[in-house]
Amino acid sequence: MKYDVYGVGNALVDIQARVSDQALAATGFDKGIMTLVDDIQQQSVLSSLGDVSLNRCAGGSAANTIVGIADFGGKVAYAGKVSGDEVGDFFLKDMRDLGITIEVAPAASGPTGTCAVLISEDAQRTMLTNLGVSITLSEADIDEAEIAQAKYLYVEGYLLTGESTKAAAYKAIDCAKRNNVKVAFTASDPFLVNTMRDEIWSLIEGPVDLFFCNEEEAKSLTKLTDPIACAAEIHKHCENVAMTLGANGSIIMHGGESFPIEGVATDAIDTTGAGDMYAGGVLYGITNGMSWKQAGHLGSHAASRIVSQLGARMEKKFSPEEIKQLMA
Repeated sequence: MKYDVYGVGNALVDIQARVSDQALAATGFDKGIMTLVDDIQQQSVLSSLGDVSLNRCAGGSAANTIVGIADFGGKVAYAGKVSGDEVGDFFLKDMRDLGITIEVAPAASGPTGTCAVLISEDAQRTMLTNLGVSITLSEADIDEAEIAQAKYLYVEGYLLTGESTKAAAYKAIDCAKRNNVKVAFTASDPFLVNTMRDEIWSLIEGPVDLFFCNEEEAKSLTKLTDPIACAAEIHKHCENVAMTLGANGSIIMHGGESFPIEGVATDAIDTTGAGDMYAGGVLYGITNGMSWKQAGHLGSHAASRIVSQLGARMEKKFSPEEIKQLMA
């Protein structure tokens, strides 16, 4: 196959800054959650930070996962909408420099989406997201011939929040099913699960072959309190489940079996992209000859490494030797 994974998501450029709790409180935004803002609100907050160092990279949930797979050496493609502005040009170059195929035509007008990621001293991230033209991703941007050449399609749940992006997500899923491509879907956010529970259940019971979620999302979805019971309940309806448990590791459900995956001890300084990188490790593993348990171990180690640094882009990539050791 041409690709291990073909991702579809909201294309955003992440602008990361480490801030004090005092500076974060002064912004007036709730700590640790994602809030949709307009360009003026976002720029006002960034300007208020003064001389704080800002780091920029191509981002968005599915994009982070696709970047992670590329970092492991996987073959990947991505569909997301940017504008023909400087920020959009940066996004495309950043992705393509990593060997990621992205051929969606840029929007003719409007700003490329951005996400200001404010990282506080306790490693929590407060995200102020201006979606920009990312919400204009449409069915016309989905290329069935390209999806047909992938082992897995990976769709982020955030796409369900917009009419055009939802249509793009469902077209991509339909294309995958017509061409015997497996479908992976990530819940993306507890708020999303709370507001779209029935729709997400329909996806889990229908076209989704692999469902990614965290403990909070699983509890919201199933209305259960025990994480193992949550994973087991979802597995009744979905062939494969990968549920993260923060520092306690994760649970992989496959073939009626449960595989507990231990957490990897680390000093967390930024949780941005932890779940995205975990998904990248699992997807790379199962499309490159690993067992589900081995893929879970790779995902766990990848998430641990990403929270020990600033930003969702892995500074120290896994060597082929490290990956072999994790498979042993």
